[in-house]
Amino acid sequence: MRKYLSLFVIIVLLSNCKAQDIPKIQEKNLEHSIKPKLVVGIVIDQMRYDYLIRFKDKYGDGGFKRLINNGFNLKNTHFNYVPTHTAVGHATIFTGTAPENHGIIGNNWYDKYAKKRVYCVNDINYKTVGSTSNQGQKSPSKMFTTTIGDQLHLAQNMRGKVIGISLKDRAAILPAGHTANAAYWYEGDDSNKWITSSFYRNDLPKWVKEFNTNNNANDYLSKPWNTYYDIATYTESISDNNNYEMKLKGENTPTFPHDIPNLRTLNGNYNLIRSTPFGNTLTTDFAEATIIGEQLGKGTFTDFLSISFSSTDYIGHGYGVDSKEIEDVYIRMDKEIERLLNFLDTNVGKKNYSLFLTADHGAINVPNYLKSLKIPAGYFDVSELKKHLNQVTLQQYGSNKIIEDIYNTNVFLNKSELKRLQLSKNEVVDFLIEEIIQYDRIYKVISAKTLQTNDFTQGVYSYIQRGYNQKLSGDIIYSLNPSTLSSYYMHKGGTGHGVSYSYDTHVPLIFYGVGFNKGVSNHYYPITNIAPTIAALLDIEFPNGTTGKVIEEVLE
Repeated sequence: MRKYLSLFVIIVLLSNCKAQDIPKIQEKNLEHSIKPKLVVGIVIDQMRYDYLIRFKDKYGDGGFKRLINNGFNLKNTHFNYVPTHTAVGHATIFTGTAPENHGIIGNNWYDKYAKKRVYCVNDINYKTVGSTSNQGQKSPSKMFTTTIGDQLHLAQNMRGKVIGISLKDRAAILPAGHTANAAYWYEGDDSNKWITSSFYRNDLPKWVKEFNTNNNANDYLSKPWNTYYDIATYTESISDNNNYEMKLKGENTPTFPHDIPNLRTLNGNYNLIRSTPFGNTLTTDFAEATIIGEQLGKGTFTDFLSISFSSTDYIGHGYGVDSKEIEDVYIRMDKEIERLLNFLDTNVGKKNYSLFLTADHGAINVPNYLKSLKIPAGYFDVSELKKHLNQVTLQQYGSNKIIEDIYNTNVFLNKSELKRLQLSKNEVVDFLIEEIIQYDRIYKVISAKTLQTNDFTQGVYSYIQRGYNQKLSGDIIYSLNPSTLSSYYMHKGGTGHGVSYSYDTHVPLIFYGVGFNKGVSNHYYPITNIAPTIAALLDIEFPNGTTGKVIEEVLE
């Protein structure tokens, strides 16, 4: 009966259409069913949302403005967990879930089983490919869930290509996922090579070897870094010579021009390119070589390329949110986006690719600068907190070995010591929470048990809960006051990130290309919505840990 009713509905609909309209309807439906040949995911490391607005008068029409005017700009996109760090951000964007599920709880974290700190992608089971160093002993094995690239491979029976690239290993590996054809990252020092891990393959493709032989890194490091435009026009940033910025080794002031040719020996040789805009230029060079070398977007099946631009992060850390250097690197970043879009137009085809652009976290204005404006801000020394807690536990319990480690705002208790002293873990946790909350510049404290037995839907605790992984995280987690930064930056200058406040969580998100509407929205969306939205575009299964939802208004 249902079959005949459906047939009747179709006949009625067609009877109300003019004959000449039927081909148009069919053509429109076919157009909407076409999938992109290539999906490109762009992550700009440490890009706050307001950089799109602050520097817009310095941007050309072909970069960020092209994406905004011809794509869908989501102006209220936020990370919805802590800590907001690079590895965590990249894992979250491409898995569609938070650390509570994907397991990347930091760039580094304390392994409470191995009793040591570990790095997110280190893996001694694999070897470096393309170099004699150990910098390729990496894999995504610490990430528990699949990425959108993994799901694309599964949906296409491992056909099509999935590749991740970045100057940083973690920013190449985690977006690419477990089944990627390759992930490539840059080895600086005296090497000047893009390398990979035997996790992916046992040799470098011919095109990567050729790129390493002929890349332009030496050209980029052979000239001073000066401002793209006259520095007098950089009115969106503070004075060039100030006390809030780091200085490169060999510099007397943190000012333009930065004499890169004469500074490179003191600053890690090729590593120095990371801390200049030319690291982004080298990344674009390699992205173009990847597209050509792998013939991305040319096959029957959809390919996926993730590109993470890292120099913005190195420069942000060194000079801060309000610096001339940040203004200049984003003016130049706009040119890199324009160059990449033009390349995709020519080599893949305007109607053959889809793209999204976002960031892995934001950054705090330098606290000392904020303090000069009478805005509450400050610095926090975790070693002093640990020293204090060792003293109070010695007084209370007769032992200064109860605190095993404090890392990434997680406090880990020494279970062996608690057992030796016959202490109740819950009682010790309650005691420490009362001590920690009284400590200067700490805003919130919560126990792992509370996170396991409650469901927080808003506020700081909800961010902590999404970042808490029962298997990996500590026994107590604390949150710092707004505009508080690690004491590491107090005397050296520059800035950092990692907390739940808007300066770290609010990032750009623009969808562009095949299958996406043009438009703008002020609706709130968590960053976890990117992966399911791309999955919906491609009509494939979501990554297996997905907690985000499809952003329906961006899809045609």
